[in-house]
Amino acid sequence: MSPELINLIIQATGETLFMVGIAAVLGTVFGLPLGVFLATSRKGELFAAPAVNAALGMVVNATRSTPFIILVVAIIPFTRLIAGTSIGSTAAIVPLTIASTPFIARLVEAAIREVDGGLIETASSFGASPFQIVFKVLIPEALPGLLLALTLAVVSLLGYSAMVGAVGGGGLGDLGIRYGYQRFMPEMMLAVVVVLIALVQLVQSAGDYLARRVNRRLRHH
Repeated sequence: MSPELINLIIQATGETLFMVGIAAVLGTVFGLPLGVFLATSRKGELFAAPAVNAALGMVVNATRSTPFIILVVAIIPFTRLIAGTSIGSTAAIVPLTIASTPFIARLVEAAIREVDGGLIETASSFGASPFQIVFKVLIPEALPGLLLALTLAVVSLLGYSAMVGAVGGGGLGDLGIRYGYQRFMPEMMLAVVVVLIALVQLVQSAGDYLARRVNRRLRHH
């Protein structure tokens, strides 16, 4: 493979890491509180608001069930409004964030619901406020599960980022389509797949390691 093509792969990998990194941070900023609220707002729970919970749940499910490539095309006007353009890796952050937020919210909800209800009752009996229970009991206890959930979200975002390449989103997917598919360069397609697999392995290994460390620390406490 020529130095020029290797440079293209390095550049595309940088674009992919940029859009996935920013989308993962934004998806977590929006998805984490949403997930905590969904996990604590049913009838009789900390922030009981069953009607709001049901409405938010429907919106989250609707967004999650929309195929990603359709979502990307459907929100092009919104992407233009936010990013000033609908192509390139910066523009791709918008649909990636919108797709990852409900996904992260549901994973966070599941992790929070796994926390032993007895801990919540104990904290309440000591006079802890709902917010104190969330920040001092629920999130710390659910941290290993939350880290694994966010790892899964980043791995999914890497897959989504490759799909964004089909509509000019930049990154490795764009490179694979433009060179590997349109210019019939199987070696470029192979290189893109290998880099994506390596990134997924790296993210998964890092997430598993962090979750194990946090889990051990929790047990020692």
